[in-house]
Amino acid sequence: MLQLLSFRSSLIGLALASQAVFCGCGSSTNVQPQIPLAAFNEVLYLTNQENSALRFDNGAVYHKGGVNGLIVVRQNASTYIAFERTCTYNPTDTCARVKISPFVQLFDPCCKSQFSFQGQPQGGPASLPLRRYTTSLSGNTLTITN
Repeated sequence: MLQLLSFRSSLIGLALASQAVFCGCGSSTNVQPQIPLAAFNEVLYLTNQENSALRFDNGAVYHKGGVNGLIVVRQNASTYIAFERTCTYNPTDTCARVKISPFVQLFDPCCKSQFSFQGQPQGGPASLPLRRYTTSLSGNTLTITN
């Protein structure tokens, strides 16, 4: 009888441990939805007038591509970063679209999240960085892909 009780206690303990692992201890109830993936291959010509902000460090422009568009930021003459415009806080919200605040930051006017020009959260409810895409510079042509 004692062996049966010990075995039953072990099974109950194992079941509770398994439930904690699979349920995430209750912390998963506040998981944010993921930004959908969109396949694209965009070319941006740095000499075009609409990209003149990219002639200066921390200059940023909007460009098509991604889910809700792209923001391209010049780090220096040879380094450009491209981000998804969809805010990471609540990406399924129709107004979750990051905007450029010149020489200050990137921000989502909907949830009030703020991001650095490196895509890192700086304020507001967003805790995840902006989705970053691959960039490749060849002369005055910047290619952006995911």
